[in-house]
Amino acid sequence: MKKVYYLICILFIIGCSNEEPYIPVGETYEEGEELSAGRLTTRILGSNAFDQAVPGLPQQQDLLFFAGNSLFRQNWVSAPASTTARDGLGPTFNARACSACHNKDGRGLPLEEGQQFSQGFLMRISVPGTGVHGEPLPVPGYGDQIQERANLGIPIEAKVSVRYETIQGSFEDGETYELTKPIYTIFDEQFGSLQNVLTSPRVGQQVIGLGLIDAISVQDILINADEFDADNDGISGKPNYVWNVVSNQEELGRFGWKANQPNLRQQVAGAFIGDMGLTTSIFPDENCPSPQSDCNDAPNGGLPEVEDRSLDNIMIYSTSLSVPIRRNFEDPEVLKGKRIFRDLKCNSCHIESFTTSSYSFNETLEGVTIRPFSDFLLHDMGEDLADNRPDFKATGREWRTQPLWGIGLFQEVNQHTFLLHDGRARNVQEAILWHGGEAVASKEAYKKLIKEDREAVIAFINSL
Repeated sequence: MKKVYYLICILFIIGCSNEEPYIPVGETYEEGEELSAGRLTTRILGSNAFDQAVPGLPQQQDLLFFAGNSLFRQNWVSAPASTTARDGLGPTFNARACSACHNKDGRGLPLEEGQQFSQGFLMRISVPGTGVHGEPLPVPGYGDQIQERANLGIPIEAKVSVRYETIQGSFEDGETYELTKPIYTIFDEQFGSLQNVLTSPRVGQQVIGLGLIDAISVQDILINADEFDADNDGISGKPNYVWNVVSNQEELGRFGWKANQPNLRQQVAGAFIGDMGLTTSIFPDENCPSPQSDCNDAPNGGLPEVEDRSLDNIMIYSTSLSVPIRRNFEDPEVLKGKRIFRDLKCNSCHIESFTTSSYSFNETLEGVTIRPFSDFLLHDMGEDLADNRPDFKATGREWRTQPLWGIGLFQEVNQHTFLLHDGRARNVQEAILWHGGEAVASKEAYKKLIKEDREAVIAFINSL
């Protein structure tokens, strides 16, 4: 009789409710975990999921959001031009619009074999040593970034090509995998050899939730720092301290692949000058290092080319981009993957939540619990991912933890799933398998999982 009773109970738990999924013990939904940006989360999904404003913007800011959106998406042109509000491109540059590297506010594409021009890829360069503020030293004749495009009559700086090597591997259960390793070549140099300079390939990141990241207090980021691994857990999150050109002092870095920008405004201004050759009040000098005389002699689009009003509009747009709601967050496989993600200690670097602090530029973003899955600190990612190019306090093996929010929507928004700093990983699993250094123990533990559990981890990450 007891056996029948137990069987009835089990059948009831598994099969009698059509509304709530069966969730094994230890794999539970946590109230509000689907709200990546808390009350400011957008519920609009699909191909436009990344270009939604946070709910509750004041009317004036809402209008400026659309003005900033226009500046973000439309191409700039060379000067002089009748379109005076958008002239001044170059003279040398990598892209004609912000959206060229962040299509639909998402991710750029890696460089492909045989490709003439990149679509969101760039190559940082420097020579050994540091500047007066600890920054990388620019390459004489080139600066700190290869400009592969130029206005009519202006020589480009150089070109970059890539080929890929295949690396074979296997999981403990015998299933095999392949990774693709990029090998870059710099050629067509116009102002001296670049064959022995330090290089760092980069792909444009998604730009959702940047204002929320800017609104996290310094103290809340530093609470996770453990540079010398005092707790002996093998994880040593390290802050990068970088130069704020406006306040003229060293500050915590939080933006960029190596956390080499202190705030979003400087990050945006740095992209204007570095990627499009557009001057701002923050970076007022044209990107024309000697001996680029044709570049120096070219007409400009005003001083500065991006006026503070336009920079403010871009900032309203950039700070106000929301983060989409998670999908399948109550699915048993996703909840199982969440538990394994934590068991693997992936959340030691991919910190799940923060609460934003005061943020005078956009007060709508204050006091919000967000779930970016990043600590915004530097971590040694091992030799395989090393670019061997220091950037302020970041060594050539260290990278800022990439936020995971929105990762499962890249395919729908950008029609690709390339990940990591140079896009070498073709999907989430390959990104995991490239992890080394501080993350090697987590990666090796992942490789020992059975296939069903590996798929659960991927399902969880893709729900973010």
